[in-house]
Amino acid sequence: MAEIDAQPFAFAFKPDTMALVVIDMQRDFAEPGGFGASLGNDVSRIAAIVPTVKKLIEGFRAAGLPVIHTMECHRADLSDLPPAKRNRGNPSIRIGDVGPMGRVLISGEPGTAILDELAPLPGEIVIEKPGKGAFYATSFGDELKRLGAQQLVFAGVTTEVCVQTTMREANDRGYECLLAEDATESYFPEFKAAALAMIRAQGAIVGWTATTDQVLQGVANG
Repeated sequence: MAEIDAQPFAFAFKPDTMALVVIDMQRDFAEPGGFGASLGNDVSRIAAIVPTVKKLIEGFRAAGLPVIHTMECHRADLSDLPPAKRNRGNPSIRIGDVGPMGRVLISGEPGTAILDELAPLPGEIVIEKPGKGAFYATSFGDELKRLGAQQLVFAGVTTEVCVQTTMREANDRGYECLLAEDATESYFPEFKAAALAMIRAQGAIVGWTATTDQVLQGVANG
């Protein structure tokens, strides 16, 4: 069996059961004028990982392995947006409001779209999720079962919120989870570092971490 050089120990790679999950690589989180920037965040940190995420996606496609994309977004009538999420803090613009790229985090709006460089190919699964985790109120779990997936490699943003939440949910459901640590990012470097440490603590309590090159080398050897 092929292995991926990972932390805290090698990840046993089973190619027939692996899928890549790319979390929320959307314009609103990565571009100036988007929702992330409106909260005062340095979106250049997110933009910087785009080439690495692209490399990871292309490696999985070349190997014939499934690529799944998620998008955080809500219905136009906001019926799936709880007040606790919309009203938090004191932002200059809230989810559902009109911003420079359309209504913020609303399905079908320009700012909600996945970045052009990482756009899904026809036939690739795209999960629109109203929460932080990809399993909540979506078909994600059913799609994984349909694919026969048992191992999930994760990329995307933000490390400590939507990525880690989905990894924890997947771990609880019995999936083996591996995070490509240079293909994920946070607006806060200390949050990313803490999330990586938590994920691989206590013998991979949530999952493993590895670089994109380590992941792709393992995939190629598999």
